[in-house]
Amino acid sequence: MKFMQSILLSASFLLIAFSVSAQLSSKDRKMVDDARQAREEFIKADGLMRNLFNNAYAYAILPNVGKGGIGIGGAAGNGAVFQGGSHIGMAKMTQVTVGFQWGGQAYREVIFFETKAELDRFKENRLELSAQASAVAVTAGASANAKYKNGVMIFTPAKGGLMYEASIGGQKFKFREI
Repeated sequence: MKFMQSILLSASFLLIAFSVSAQLSSKDRKMVDDARQAREEFIKADGLMRNLFNNAYAYAILPNVGKGGIGIGGAAGNGAVFQGGSHIGMAKMTQVTVGFQWGGQAYREVIFFETKAELDRFKENRLELSAQASAVAVTAGASANAKYKNGVMIFTPAKGGLMYEASIGGQKFKFREI
C-alpha cells in the first residue's frame, strides 16, 4: 500500500513539473532566454543597473525590437516579464509614430515598474507610453541619475541600424500570463 502511494505521489510531482514546463512554447522559452541574456548585457553596459533589476517591483525586457519609418513609422517587439527574479508572463509592444523619420533600427528595451500598481496596469494592458519622451539610452553610468516617472522607468540601447527621427507617437503593450 505504501509503495503504491509513493508511486502515485512521484507520478503526481512529475505530472505537475511537466505541465508547468509545457506551458511555455519553444518560442516563448527562447524569448525568456533572450530576455535573461539581455538583462546581463544591460548590466554589462552599466553595472549600476544591477541595483535597478534587484530593487524594482518588476520589469519587462524586450530583447529584440524592430523599428522603421518613412514619415509614418512603427516598431514591434516581444519579451518577458519578471517579478522578484521569476518569470511571470510574456509581453508584446507595438508603436506607431508620425513625423520626420527615415530609416530603421533594432534595439532592446527594459521597463522597470516601481510598484504593484504599475505592474497591474501593465498586466491589464492599460499601460501606454510616449515613444520618445521617457526612454534613456544605456551607457556606462546612465542609470545613476535615472528616476521613475509615473512609476515606470525605461532604458533602450540601440543594437544596430540608423534612424533619423523627430516624431510623436506612443507604445502600447499586451501582457500574457504564463
